[in-house]
Amino acid sequence: MDPESEEPQIIKVTPLQQMFASCTGAILTSLMVTPLDVVKIRLQAQSNPFSKGKCFVYSNGLMDHLCVCEEEGNKAWYKKPGRFQGTLDAFLKIIRNEGIKSLWSGLPPTLVMAVPATVIYFTCYDQLTDFLKSKLGDNESHIPIVAGIVARFGAVTVISPLELIRTNMQSKKFSYKELHRFISKKVSEDGWISLWRGWAPTVLRDVPFSALYWYNYEVLKKWLCAKSGLYEPTFMIHFTAGALSGSFAAVATLPFDVVKTQKQTQLWIYECHKNSVPLHMSTWTIMKNIVAENGFAGLFIGLIPRLIKIAPACAIMISTYEFGKAFFQKQNAQRQQY
Repeated sequence: MDPESEEPQIIKVTPLQQMFASCTGAILTSLMVTPLDVVKIRLQAQSNPFSKGKCFVYSNGLMDHLCVCEEEGNKAWYKKPGRFQGTLDAFLKIIRNEGIKSLWSGLPPTLVMAVPATVIYFTCYDQLTDFLKSKLGDNESHIPIVAGIVARFGAVTVISPLELIRTNMQSKKFSYKELHRFISKKVSEDGWISLWRGWAPTVLRDVPFSALYWYNYEVLKKWLCAKSGLYEPTFMIHFTAGALSGSFAAVATLPFDVVKTQKQTQLWIYECHKNSVPLHMSTWTIMKNIVAENGFAGLFIGLIPRLIKIAPACAIMISTYEFGKAFFQKQNAQRQQY
């Protein structure tokens, strides 16, 4: 047996190195896909107009991280450009009326939330995958599904209270002292569970997405390697497998994305304007309302911009992450030689 063929299995990447690789991938992905997400959310939100302010939830294909409320009396965070007729029309109107910089209007909070969320998610996935392979064997096909579900579930649960806290700081310009009073009051009135408001619709969308994504990614990666006659996947194989698996998962989970956007925007309009009535509608009720108003097509609003965003986001993220791990693996191998 060729000893060199076993070396990639022997040389391990440490959790810290996995965290650094995923951090780099999250930053690069956020820079490139934030404009696409701005357009997607604008298209989704315009189908659910509000009379008192605007609220948008940003996501970069990795994790949700921002909700911005426009309060009455304050300067609008964007100039209303009129109704969008489609993806290209939205791009053109936003650039013409607001300037090209507005396409990156959610970038700072994107980095604040997407980076730690992605670090937790990808590092947990790899650690869980290694653990399950050591117990069940390398050829167990359900490992990516289980690891993807557990890692996403954990990342969403950890990040959810941080998103709530940071959103209130941004939307209401709280100082840390005021924020502490706000959280204490909220917990005393509604209990600790209130810090995870919006968690359920996030899990309903992100966990199935994660399971579908990782399973298809591993299958496609192996298939592309076999077709190319390669033992180890190249950068382009990682990129292509990430784009295809992300696209499939995005289409399958889009109805939950639409529901989640509407549920969270309604929730934060209530948070910003206490004189409005809170809406405690279930995911199923929101879905039925969407179908009643817009037909089944309403559950797939924003499909094209979501695909345009998710495919490159997943491709850039996974290929950058795998490239980073390969770099550290090579460094670790060189260190073992000396």
